[in-house]
Amino acid sequence: MKTTEFEFRPGPLFAQTVSPMRSPHDASNQSALLEAMGERRVTVDGQTYTLKAPFLVIATQNPVDHEGTFPLPEAQLDRFLIRLGLGYPSLEEEGKMLVRLQKSHPIDDLASVVNAADVLACQEAVREVHVDDKGAEVSAGDVQGTREHNEVLLGGSPRASIALFRTAQALAAISGRNFVLPDA
Repeated sequence: MKTTEFEFRPGPLFAQTVSPMRSPHDASNQSALLEAMGERRVTVDGQTYTLKAPFLVIATQNPVDHEGTFPLPEAQLDRFLIRLGLGYPSLEEEGKMLVRLQKSHPIDDLASVVNAADVLACQEAVREVHVDDKGAEVSAGDVQGTREHNEVLLGGSPRASIALFRTAQALAAISGRNFVLPDA
């Protein structure tokens, strides 16, 4: 107040792992989140800040209650690499969950299992997994197929091709291979 100048204070998007929640200003927050996910940077008052790697967004969607949220347009959904549907646990699984939660919540004892440097090293190692021309052609062909299929309204973007390519590399690495199998 004394200098009539603003001081920039990095907000939640400057964390390395972000799990967005609802907000009353969801449209502007959504725009900032999409910029962060797509470009790994955030622009505030005309100033651009590069986000610290690794940057990961874990988002949830409640299919029942959308009040106060803005659904993402199809063209923006490709910023998410993987979409999982968990469904409900079985009766037995839910019973076990209740017993485990009786005295405490597992998140109370949650500890780090890896640090940022290890994640970056894994990402670099995955990029070294060999993909031959046939493997790259299969990835591109799969995405191209979504663009040409008459039952698909909006096919995958080039971003989807890159994500599929990187996912194939990661799955090969997880399987202990330093190469991608075109049919896997």
